Amino acid sequence: MKNTIFSRRGSFEFGACSHLVSDEEAGQPNGSMAAGRDHLPCAAASTEAYFRTAAAILAMRPASAEPDMSAALLKRHYGLAGSIATLSSEVERTVEVNLSHGRRLILKTSTRPEAVDSFRFQSATLAGLQGAAGFVAPEVLRTSSGALMFEEEGVCGYLQTRIEGVPLHKAVPTPDLLFRTGSALARLDLALAQVNVPAALRPVLWHVGCWSRLMELAQYLPSGSIADSVRVAMADYVEFVEPQISNVAWQVTHNDPSPFNMMTTAQGTGFIDFGDGCWSPRIQDLAIAASHAVTDPDLSFGWGRTSYRRLCLGHAISALEARLLVGLMRARQSALILVNYWRSHLFPVDAQYIKKNVARAEHGLSILTPLGVASGEAAVQAAMSSSCCNAISVRPTGHGRRTAN
Repeated sequence: MKNTIFSRRGSFEFGACSHLVSDEEAGQPNGSMAAGRDHLPCAAASTEAYFRTAAAILAMRPASAEPDMSAALLKRHYGLAGSIATLSSEVERTVEVNLSHGRRLILKTSTRPEAVDSFRFQSATLAGLQGAAGFVAPEVLRTSSGALMFEEEGVCGYLQTRIEGVPLHKAVPTPDLLFRTGSALARLDLALAQVNVPAALRPVLWHVGCWSRLMELAQYLPSGSIADSVRVAMADYVEFVEPQISNVAWQVTHNDPSPFNMMTTAQGTGFIDFGDGCWSPRIQDLAIAASHAVTDPDLSFGWGRTSYRRLCLGHAISALEARLLVGLMRARQSALILVNYWRSHLFPVDAQYIKKNVARAEHGLSILTPLGVASGEAAVQAAMSSSCCNAISVRPTGHGRRTAN
């Protein structure tokens, strides 16, 4: 299957506004994570072997086809019992657990060997975020033996609390909501820069290191303007963005802050589903969130200057990050389109769920396509340099801990 699928053919107002600062001043939250000092993770994720392994994981049939052992695992490893309801999920099995006293939890399990590293990353990340301020994240519940996750022969998993709220894709994107969401995203990334988690370098197809290889999936795109825009965006990424991406600040990121993974709650903006998280450019989370917010073709940059200031990360964005941002956004929109058309071809029964973000990405890409490298940088510079006098600078302090793999 893999040889057929991968044969080569010829071969948001999001947060307070950031000030533009020098590349040397920005993006050095933690010693060894400083910009330009850690090229190895970027290089490793750019290899053919990494890409093939990451793609093979997403080419497997969704976990819903596996026998459901959730109730037995919940009892055996947590001493809990409750009603079980299966939720939509692309890789692992995800179920909602309703306990007798009304509390609702989320149990994630998998019988796949590669899920061990994914769950190690996810559970350790949630544990590392516990107690952080400015956003809401699920709390990981320890097993009866005190572990963050369980492993037994043939199956692994972890248990977390369920966040109660409204997903952003169901909320009206008012300026106030965008401001609060962006501020929370900035604080999430600030917290993630300090966590020390395992398996941050595991194969993840959504890693920027894979993007230059994704065009071999273009055969699954419908012909037309979107396919043409994807080709242009990916060619620009390879030529202008990829050669410079290792020179910006890298850290652990969420790597998928989409409207389906961000929520409005009574306690603030919540973030769920850290399964695609990995060691990435710090600017990655902003680029992804912003790419989902490009909606209005009549406004410069798809949302206008005022709205862009709401989309800015709270910590400073370097001049290089500003230069690369639009290219990253277009490439991420293109990656989403490519991967999900391919996976919809593999799993047509699940196509509606797999492609839940595709229409938004296609619309946003059509708006950003006219912005070339120079005009994209100019749009970012203009948006960020106007009316920034009230910006809140959410800057890391001290030295963080280097991610361990």
